Amino acid sequence: MWNLSMIMRRQDWISLVLAILLFVSPWILGFVDVARAAWNAWIFAAVVGVLALAALSGYREWEEWEEGLGFFVGIWVVIAPWVLGFVATATALWAHVVLGGLIVVASAWEFWQTHHRPHAPA
Repeated sequence: MWNLSMIMRRQDWISLVLAILLFVSPWILGFVDVARAAWNAWIFAAVVGVLALAALSGYREWEEWEEGLGFFVGIWVVIAPWVLGFVATATALWAHVVLGGLIVVASAWEFWQTHHRPHAPA
């Protein structure tokens, strides 16, 4: 049977995989030469990865921070192509929008799971 901590661990693993995908996306999708896009991917993939690893380590004090920071980092990754000006590079644009959107969804899902626990019957 799945319990809440197992589900949240799954979300942390998903966040870690998304961080790895974002980190390698400049090489795989060929936008290493677009410096702003590549550096943004590397920096924010590292942030998401560190947050996911902290949550996976079982360090409870990180859980609230990880959910909130992950959500806002994901939003930044989605809007970065417009803010940093690399919307003309389609692969960088879509990598940031898709992976950032998935980071937002994973963080929001984890936040929802944490704060909407079923109540025990009285």
